[in-house]
Amino acid sequence: MIMMPLADLFIEEFSISVGEFSLLISSYGIAAFFSSLCGVFLLDKFNRRKSLMFIYSGFLVGTTLCGIAPDYETLLVIRFITGLFGGIIGALALSIISDVYKFKERGQAIGALMAAFSAAAALGVPFGFYFATEFSWRFPFFFIAGIALVIWIIAYLKFPPIEINREEVVDYAPFELLQKIVTNKNILNALLLGFVVVFGHFLIIPFITPYMTNNVGFEDKDITYIYLVGGLLTVVTAPIIGKLTDKYGVNPVFYIVMIISFVPVVWLTNLGPVTIPYALVVTTLFFVFGSGRMLPPQSLITSAVGPDLRGSFMSLKSALQQLAIALAAAIGGIIISEDKDMKLVGYEWVGYSSIAVCIIAMILTPRIKIAKGN
Repeated sequence: MIMMPLADLFIEEFSISVGEFSLLISSYGIAAFFSSLCGVFLLDKFNRRKSLMFIYSGFLVGTTLCGIAPDYETLLVIRFITGLFGGIIGALALSIISDVYKFKERGQAIGALMAAFSAAAALGVPFGFYFATEFSWRFPFFFIAGIALVIWIIAYLKFPPIEINREEVVDYAPFELLQKIVTNKNILNALLLGFVVVFGHFLIIPFITPYMTNNVGFEDKDITYIYLVGGLLTVVTAPIIGKLTDKYGVNPVFYIVMIISFVPVVWLTNLGPVTIPYALVVTTLFFVFGSGRMLPPQSLITSAVGPDLRGSFMSLKSALQQLAIALAAAIGGIIISEDKDMKLVGYEWVGYSSIAVCIIAMILTPRIKIAKGN
């Protein structure tokens, strides 16, 4: 979130092309995909607290090194290494939540986690843009590393041991582990649901900025308002949706929020030149209900496996979601084209495609059962 609005700074600093800058962004996601695959075989073999401290240390060191990279090639390599650590943090966090919270309490816990992601989006873009333009592109990396160091120290001192019944955890051989996953229909449905929900969401996300600047009439500096307003409001709404999920159940809340989300999806992807306040209403509704529709399924997906496969499952889920993000961006790019005035053409079809994919998610949800131990 901090690097994406800084394209011009990196392109000028390193004399690189737009394509080379996109590698700086995608290298992190590619590394996250591979590390999540490795986590399938490793995450359940180690204590959660020790895993958290080690992985977060790698992320902290990698982020610091990004800030002192002397050239483009070095930064690209360090970004990839940092992604190896950062990519698996999400899977580990969901594993910890699933270990600590029972199914009927999990929606609120995941809502808090989603609110943190929204806060990162809301603050990352304007803060990164401000620090980089006022000081240097290196400063945001040092800023993140400083915050990460404080969090690491607090976690080291305060993060409690998570008591897991070791009798429930089985040390599977790699082939046996894969067999347990691919032969379990419930697990496969849960993985597919996680993939589909993220895929439908990220068909829209990568093209919001160029669509707003080229089609709606935003200036580059105005883009920060989209993430700031939408992200901050989502910080408030995500825990509320989490509480509603725990109170009324996954399916009712998911269906209602999903159907409501279709309105801002169509509205956003068909938006023409309008005032900034009008556009912010549309984008904020998309952020609130777009992220909100992803929350109830997460609660259900995390409950599709028992403690013996939880960490491995979360890692595989994380890897597939990284793949979903990459495929969504690629397919969206195929659908969308530019006219002679550099305006995006076909964004509305991306929106309709997103709705079709999300309807598949609604069909999949009732097929997932809660595994023992949740």
